[in-house]
Amino acid sequence: MFRTTVVNGVVAAAALGLAAASAQAQNTVKIGALLPMTGQQQSTGVQIAAAIRLYMAQKGDTVAGKKIQIIFKDDGAVPDNSKRLAQELIVSDKVNFLVGFGVTPAALAVAPLSAEAKIPQIVMAAGTSIITERSPYIVRTSFTLPQSTVIMADWAVKNGIKKVVSMVSDFAPGIDAEGSFKETFTKGGGQIVESIRVPLANPDFAPFLQRARDAKPDAVFIFVPSGQGGTFVKQFIERGLDKAGIKIIGPGDVTDDDLLNGMGDQVIGTVTAHMYPAARSRSTRRPATSSRTSICARSRRLTGNCTTSSSRHSRT
Repeated sequence: MFRTTVVNGVVAAAALGLAAASAQAQNTVKIGALLPMTGQQQSTGVQIAAAIRLYMAQKGDTVAGKKIQIIFKDDGAVPDNSKRLAQELIVSDKVNFLVGFGVTPAALAVAPLSAEAKIPQIVMAAGTSIITERSPYIVRTSFTLPQSTVIMADWAVKNGIKKVVSMVSDFAPGIDAEGSFKETFTKGGGQIVESIRVPLANPDFAPFLQRARDAKPDAVFIFVPSGQGGTFVKQFIERGLDKAGIKIIGPGDVTDDDLLNGMGDQVIGTVTAHMYPAARSRSTRRPATSSRTSICARSRRLTGNCTTSSSRHSRT
């Protein structure tokens, strides 16, 4: 769900700002990176790891006279793995920072450990709003889901969408997305005709999509983890919701840029909102920015061009 260029800026903030701030007697600052390098969320972990390596290759591995050592651990986005590996990094590797966290459950599982050990925990991808409340040592350098879903709700209201079925994965990020979309959409005069929560692991969307079609909405607002979007869109088409005139709208996780090409023409017409589109042209000399929010009409043409409407917002 996270874009490499955005992570590049994130790594700069984490490696430079926080590592330089940890003025310790030792010559090496150790950073434990807990990332999903395998499994359904591997797209997120692979991109963040690549960005870290790229940044260090370009800028070096020394900050304020301290050597920076990154210790990568693959948690597969499984919270129990995240907790166990974080414990190893704290006790055995004696890291100074814990970074990464591709999904919210992983970040929440490690929060008590960071608080107990008084080690900064830097969240680079997981987007649920409550994460930073779970430990005084957590800082987020990525985004929160409401930053995407509120803008999607605004767009829906302004573009004549009056009735929506909300369909989200049944875990913290999905509930966060559902709540923030509903609040903004209904405040603008829209109606949520049904709220559906689907299982997180290996969902079969077909029966839920039939419920959505029966409700006769103008659109289905969908939030699923990165990697499930292709399955959702495929089953959406198979159930004939597109032919019934129902649109797909949602945050950008549904049409993650590095998965979009594999989704085929079936994704044409889907509209998603996120803080960054990979297709946005920019000079390679221009610093990456994570403070842009944009709406993209997601179609195959995204591989080359994207029409965006951007606005500045502060990060949490």
